[in-house]
Formats: sequence, structure tokens, C-alpha cells
Amino acid sequence: MLIILQAGSTKEDVKHVVAELAGVSITGYPAHNQGREVICLSQHLNIELRTWLHTVCPLVERVLDIKAPYKLASAEYKPRPSSVLVGQGSGQVRVGPGNFVVMAGPCTIESEEQLFKTAAVVKQAGANILRGGAFKPRTSPYSFQGMGVEGLKLLQRAGQQYNMPTVTEVMESAYVEAVAEYADILQVGARNMQNFPLLREVGLAGKPVLLKRGPSATLEEWLMAAEYILATGNEQVILCERGIKGFDPSTRNVLDLGGVVAVQEKTHLPVIVDPSHATGKRSLVTPLGLAAAAIGANGIMVECHPHPEQALCDGAQSILPGQLCELVKGVHNVTAAVREIYEPIEAVEVAA
Repeated sequence: MLIILQAGSTKEDVKHVVAELAGVSITGYPAHNQGREVICLSQHLNIELRTWLHTVCPLVERVLDIKAPYKLASAEYKPRPSSVLVGQGSGQVRVGPGNFVVMAGPCTIESEEQLFKTAAVVKQAGANILRGGAFKPRTSPYSFQGMGVEGLKLLQRAGQQYNMPTVTEVMESAYVEAVAEYADILQVGARNMQNFPLLREVGLAGKPVLLKRGPSATLEEWLMAAEYILATGNEQVILCERGIKGFDPSTRNVLDLGGVVAVQEKTHLPVIVDPSHATGKRSLVTPLGLAAAAIGANGIMVECHPHPEQALCDGAQSILPGQLCELVKGVHNVTAAVREIYEPIEAVEVAA
């Protein structure tokens, strides 16, 4: 359940409500969302308890009977899909319903020349957001780990030069402030999906957050991770499906497109797809990027490199500049075609 306090309520008011609930053996968890103080409950309040609560706590505006354990991320709480605004000025991008976004760039920032050459390709192809890893979690401690803060500075410069918002991964709490200073979107990678202290820190940074699904995470676990960010008062959360563990080595992971559709029924948050990490193969990225557009995802994130054979990280799954151009064109054609199919159906349903 979710208790929403009246506009203008303070932290002291929240403490008062929580204390009253504790008096009847109910634990309330304070949060902040949509500019309002809210209290999340894992227990159910019957009619008698709701009446009592309004009596002892007149600042309580309403109580929502949200059954899902993820209260703020739930479609029950907010039935209409949310949008997230990324970047500033003329380069601002909206991630949400009716606007399919393409995030593209190198897996890892290797040098100024490599990044700016790729950024030019991304811009020319018509992608919306520039991605690039400054800090890279690698399976081997001997693999290239990224350029760190110097890479962040290069990414910011490239984004400014080509008028594109930027996204990059933050791996630990110690670097949240630096990443928030230089990037427009803070990405929490699959390995850190349940790093709860990090989720709180990125939420408090006040920037949009891209939350990747863990390789073995259920949809509920993914949404509960998003709840940690939302509970800080940061409503700018984008979910990213990047493949889950499978048993067949033909692909790096298993891209759960059914899970994307299912999670969209459960949450109001925008959902994008990462076909690069899902497949691990350049030849599979475009088909699954088109599939993501066909099922109604809000965008894709892909890796692109001018010379993938020379890439220091994930070259095998990085598409070529020409492939990126074709992919961007293709996903927009697919979304337009899908819209033509569904809009007449929706109009009939509304009329009925």
C-alpha cells in the first residue's frame, strides 16, 4: 500500500505518520515521489485502519491499495507511461511513449580521436544519445578498464560538440559525483543492479538513471531495484533489457523480448533494449534492434565503432558506421508501421 501526504507536508509530518503506524505494529517506509511525501507499506490496511489513520493523521491525503511490492514503479500507482527528459536546450531528448530513441557509441572510450570519430558517425546516422564507457567492469582484471575521469571529460566534450546528451556507466559510489558532473545519464550496469547502496547514491545525484537488468534477475527483482532509485525522489529512471543467462553459447545472452512487453504492463517507466550485449555478435544486433522497435520498446542502446577489429572492448558486437545508419532508419520505419497497425485498433477500442 502507499500513503500519500498532502502537498506541503514536511519530513516531520512523515515521522509523525510513521510513528502512529508503528503504534499499531505497522512499519512505514518514507519516500518522496512526484514532489510529494509518501510512505510505503508492505502490509494491508483494512477499512477500520484507514479510517483511524485519517483521524489521527489529517495530513494524509489518500491511501492507494497497490498490491505490487514495487509501489512507486508500479503501473497501479501511475497508469499512464512516464517519460524521462535527458539533456538540455536544443539537444534535449525525451525517452518515453511515442518517441523511439537510439543510444549509440563505443563500448569503451579509448582515445580522443576514437571517441570523436564515433560521435560524428552517431550524429550523422540520426541517433539521439551518445554512449561511451569511461569505467568498464571487465571479467578479467587484466583487460582494459577504461580511461576513468579523463574519459568522462572527453565524453562531455563530444556530447557538447555534436549536441547530444551522453550516457555512461558508474560502477561505485565513490565516482557517482564525477559521473553526474560530466554525463547526462548515469548507467547502472547489469552486475550492479542489486548494489543497493549504489542505487541510492545515483538516485540522490539528481540525474536520469539507466538501470540495466541483471543477467539472472526476474522482472520483479528488476523493478524492486528501480524502486530504490525512485524512493530517493528521483523519478527519472529508464529500464534497459540487455539479455539474461542462457545455456546456448550461440549468443552471449538471451534477449528477453517477452520480458520487455511483460514489464511494460507492470510499470510506467520507459524500457529500452540493448541488443549488443544480448547477442555479442555484430550480425545479430540489427535484427534484434528492429524487433525491439516492433514490440513497442522505447528505444535501443547499441555499440558502434569505426574499426571494431581494433576495439579494446567488445569489438565483436560493435556495429560498423554504415550498419548504424541502416539500423536507425530501420527502427523508425518499423515504429511507423507498427503505429499504423495499432492506432486504428486503439480507436475502435476507445469507441466501444
